[in-house]
Amino acid sequence: MHADEVDIDAGIVRRLLATQLPRWAGLPLEPVLPWGTDNALFRLGEDLVVRLPRRERTVATLKKERRWLAKLGPRLPLAVPAPLAEGEPGEGYPFTWSVYSWLDGKTERVADEAQLADDLARFLAALQRIDPRGGPEPGEHNFFRGCPLELRDEQARASIAALASTIDADEAIAAWEAALRAPKWESEPVWIHGDLDTRNLLVAEGGLSAVLDWGSLGVGDPACDVMVAWKVLSRDARGEFRDALGVDDATWARGRGWALSQAVDALAYYTPETNAVLVDEASRWLAEVLADPD
Repeated sequence: MHADEVDIDAGIVRRLLATQLPRWAGLPLEPVLPWGTDNALFRLGEDLVVRLPRRERTVATLKKERRWLAKLGPRLPLAVPAPLAEGEPGEGYPFTWSVYSWLDGKTERVADEAQLADDLARFLAALQRIDPRGGPEPGEHNFFRGCPLELRDEQARASIAALASTIDADEAIAAWEAALRAPKWESEPVWIHGDLDTRNLLVAEGGLSAVLDWGSLGVGDPACDVMVAWKVLSRDARGEFRDALGVDDATWARGRGWALSQAVDALAYYTPETNAVLVDEASRWLAEVLADPD
């Protein structure tokens, strides 16, 4: 998937467990597929999951995640993974790694979109109410999620240009420039997840049950979480989500811009051979954005 990723298999994970966390070394181990964009996951027994960075850039995100999930998790209406242990480099594997609690469920679309819109709004409202003091501002640790939208301008335009033969580049540029014209976030920064989409939302018994992958967390502009409206909801449900969360016009416009920029960046970087799941998802995000000019 990436030129700089390391190879990880069950043998390496078993050796790491045997030498560093032997109390869990005898439990059944199986990969969780498909791989995420930056981490490999292995289910360990019934109640645990081993999470290993596949790229050096991901190490800092997991270290930060382990620190802050303990503060954020108890204040949220949906479950989040609980960090249980940290491993060190070894057995030929070069990075620190983690063991988390396993959360049952599936990453799939929710049939009741009205309920999903309400659940997402309640989750984000609760996250944004948590005191942001001391939280990490946008930076490399969270891939600059929550930063001012104009900082993504050069990359977004380059991605749109690279896709000019497969998308309506003029329409995409017009939508992007409309988002850039929206007023900046001038209020205090709030907590953000930074990567809300179907791949990181866990569904159980037909409803939203947990939020996964907090490597992009930080404090900043909430528009980068509002983009979930275009990533997982239809147009009608987007309106319900917006009303429930109370999103102002400027933040809504920037959220649409975030969704567009993430879509074109993913489509310009990945292919169906390297990450078929994300290519399919990003194509859908872009279609939703361009079909909804509001």
